[in-house]
Amino acid sequence: MSSYSEQLKIFAGNSHPQLAQDLCAYLGTELVHADVNRFRDGEIGVRTYETVRGADVFVIQPTSPPVNENLMELLIIIDALRRASARRITAVIPYYGYARQDRKARPRDPITSKLVANLLTTAGARRVLSIDFHAPQIQGFFDIPVDHLYASPIMVDYFKNFERSDLIAVAPDVGSVKRVRSFAESLNIPMAIIDKRRPKPNVAEVMNVIGKVKDKNVILLDDIIDTAGTITAAAEVLKEKGAKDVYACGTHALFSGPAIKRLKAAPITKIIVTNTIAQQDHDLENLEVLSVAPLVGEAIDRIFKDLSVSVLF
Repeated sequence: MSSYSEQLKIFAGNSHPQLAQDLCAYLGTELVHADVNRFRDGEIGVRTYETVRGADVFVIQPTSPPVNENLMELLIIIDALRRASARRITAVIPYYGYARQDRKARPRDPITSKLVANLLTTAGARRVLSIDFHAPQIQGFFDIPVDHLYASPIMVDYFKNFERSDLIAVAPDVGSVKRVRSFAESLNIPMAIIDKRRPKPNVAEVMNVIGKVKDKNVILLDDIIDTAGTITAAAEVLKEKGAKDVYACGTHALFSGPAIKRLKAAPITKIIVTNTIAQQDHDLENLEVLSVAPLVGEAIDRIFKDLSVSVLF
């Protein structure tokens, strides 16, 4: 892509510097020269060594684990840029933390996804760009523009070049049905649904499979792989029902707690995720990471040029 004027600036926090570099490579620009560091007591400090006055600044910072550190870092970066007279600040949050508490499921529950939206706006963000919110209604928690991108096209492109036949897309729970139906229609393949109940957070119990998966190569599609309880339990039930190979796909690979151990033991042929979250060396031989840099980079380009972003959907 052609180079940009000095009015577009890309700022990176410490959450995912590699993605920020990939975005700069896609856009043909460079990161803002700045330091995001810590005082001795752990407080976060931000120092920018170039002017951002009048610039359109995009701050790249997934609020992935450690979520509180990364969220606070993002808020302080935005505050620093606002006070430096940036024209517009867009928080690019490929993974939006605290999204799972999006309603009062029980009395006296917090709604943290709304709280975070308020914090971002108060800090000075004037636009948010994210991928696969855990709940689409989170867009409505903001009083500023939100560009909500989907990772499904990246997954669809991957499986369009897939050599396996007899594919079927499977929703690991009822909440994923709409996402998986769209994915299945894009590949022109059938879909099935796993009926599941969750007795408590991070504990999933699979009840039944709705649809025919016998002798099929299964694509399990979810937005988050956290402790991997849902995805691995689903894979085991699908194999019991006669499925051939199981391909587990997730946009956001948190891999918390026992996730790696479970994934290694599960009957999963390949795990396909995106790099919305920086991945460590997990020693998962069947893990494949797809880049969201072209998708996010194109969205940034269109936002900067005041073009439609919806064409990316």
